[in-house]
Amino acid sequence: MRIIIDAMGGDNAPKAPVLGGLQAHQEYGVDITLVGRGEDILSVLKENGVDRLPEGVEIAHASEVVEICDNPANAFREKKDSSLTVGLTMLKNGEGDAFVSAGSTGAILSAATLLVKRIRGIRRAALAPVIPTGNGGAVLIDCGANAECSPEYLLQFAYMGAYYAETVLKRPEPRVGLLNIGAEPSKGTDLQRETYARLEQAAKEGRINFVGNVEAREAVEGAVDVIVSDGYSGNIFLKTIEGTAKFLMKEIKGVFMKSLLTKLGALTVKGGVSRLKKMMSADEVGGTALLGISKTVIKAHGSSGEYAIKNAVRQAMQMSKAGIVESIEENIDYMRVSVSEE
Repeated sequence: MRIIIDAMGGDNAPKAPVLGGLQAHQEYGVDITLVGRGEDILSVLKENGVDRLPEGVEIAHASEVVEICDNPANAFREKKDSSLTVGLTMLKNGEGDAFVSAGSTGAILSAATLLVKRIRGIRRAALAPVIPTGNGGAVLIDCGANAECSPEYLLQFAYMGAYYAETVLKRPEPRVGLLNIGAEPSKGTDLQRETYARLEQAAKEGRINFVGNVEAREAVEGAVDVIVSDGYSGNIFLKTIEGTAKFLMKEIKGVFMKSLLTKLGALTVKGGVSRLKKMMSADEVGGTALLGISKTVIKAHGSSGEYAIKNAVRQAMQMSKAGIVESIEENIDYMRVSVSEE
């Protein structure tokens, strides 16, 4: 298996993508292609004591970089020799099994959609991070790729999220919930009510394990394995969880640092606090799957360090091996039937 890494994408590029890719190669035995300015990649390697590329690691030169200030909708067209455009073109042409980038979310979404293409029959690709919950994590889909959605989009998100939860998270018959302001079918806007009806019908047909609406607090507690949402609401939900986690960890640290007695107490719970911190860290997951694209694409956090990139590569490997794209393609016919135009 070969994973293509955008070596110039992200706040810590090229160091984090390059070293993270090397760590993944060493730990997982996966082949790596680093796409970007060759001289910059070689400079990082030299600075970190790597005199020559390990067997299975390659460099694909790309002279341009998609910057955060570039227009995400057409940056990949304007910069045809960017690491993003070159890397995704390689993926499209079968020169790798998956693509990982910590670059601009909008640019990655646009480029993946127009270069690699969506799975035939899928109306919109969606970002599907695994968020920390009381049941060991849940797939949130969508979390920002599609601010405005139709019931058709959300139903397809539910199917794709369920396939991901079943094959990657190993959840048999994953419980699917629709993010809403209440449990009753009448709650929410027209979007939520119409989506509820479609999900309920899909459940009656035995296509999906829809358990109804789910409020944010129950979702965090672990009530479902898949949280279905429009990208606007999903992004607010995700950012709230991230902000709350940072706030709580800061406050916990403050409590333990108040006095000698509390510092001694901190030593007794150090292991538990470390596990909590690890559970809440996005670096442990590595990245966000872009579901609905015809090849495996993983969007790593913009601030990812080498550890996060390594884990993003692991996630890309898991997704590729799980055959999620194939599962969606095999079931697209009844997904179309269930979402026929009204």
